[in-house]
Amino acid sequence: MDKAGIREVAKAAGVSISTVSRAFAHPEVVSEKTRHKVLQAADQLDFNISRSAAALKSGQTFRVALLMNEEITSWFNTQIFAGINSIMHDAGYDISVFQHIDTADMRRKFFTDLPVRRNVDAVFVASFAIDEKEVEQLKRIRVPIIGINTPSIDGFDASISIDDENGMYTATQHLLNLGHKHIVYVCSAASESMDSSIDARGRGFIRACENVEKTRELNWQVVTVPRGRAFADSALSALLALDEFPDAICCQIDMMAIPLMLKLERYGHRTPRDYSIIGFDDSPYADTVKLTTMKQDPFKMGRSAAQKAIKLINGEEPEKPHEIVQPTLVLRESDALYTD
Repeated sequence: MDKAGIREVAKAAGVSISTVSRAFAHPEVVSEKTRHKVLQAADQLDFNISRSAAALKSGQTFRVALLMNEEITSWFNTQIFAGINSIMHDAGYDISVFQHIDTADMRRKFFTDLPVRRNVDAVFVASFAIDEKEVEQLKRIRVPIIGINTPSIDGFDASISIDDENGMYTATQHLLNLGHKHIVYVCSAASESMDSSIDARGRGFIRACENVEKTRELNWQVVTVPRGRAFADSALSALLALDEFPDAICCQIDMMAIPLMLKLERYGHRTPRDYSIIGFDDSPYADTVKLTTMKQDPFKMGRSAAQKAIKLINGEEPEKPHEIVQPTLVLRESDALYTD
């Protein structure tokens, strides 16, 4: 039996050949009713559109690249991917994920190989900055570059980012307003090979503390631990090794704050009885352990970035090419007024 072609699908659906093509390649420009008729006819005829043929005709690959500085399994990256996919999938695009673009060798390999292959229609960069040479290499592909929570918008055609510095400033200020006198910021060490957006949170902590110590006595410090899977245990050891245990702890991320809350209790430090603690993200289990935190929505950010990408791919200008999103303070039960 001969395989059905696009003409047979068009005839069965009662539409033109170009409408069938658009239903697969650009579903956003076809009505839901018409697309349903096309897909139903294609299914009945066991028809599969040729991606390569569509690419040759349109000049598009129907594929986008997502660059991550860590693995996709992290809460933030999973939500970013899901947000992008919720838009790009319906528009007919596949997503190629490139993880751990966080070493000099990985960066050099990626930014050298991708322009040569030229097999994507847009590039998403999540949570790290790209330098001038890397921007120049990506520009050779002549496709939009969209930043998601990047430290800078330099080199990007569009971007959406959380205000990490002001977010942590707000978190720190909240604890200081509760009257805490010995406050510690716990974070993982910055990468030597990249500028990550998360590093800005430390600057927010320092700025808040420096402002407060102008008017009252304050003991504050930054505790930095090695990057990697053991960062929470390293943070626990560092806190327990301090000469004096703090009465307030700001954590770079919830996934550091949550294990600290649970493990510190084993050593007699219970929140909020003995100290206050605040996280950043409002990630899974933050509500379960009643962690006060700064909320961000990476799924929504991913969707917004994808919508900007679709506009740019189609030669249109996004309504807001570059956006800054403010995180919000979520009050739970891990903080309290400080009393001597």
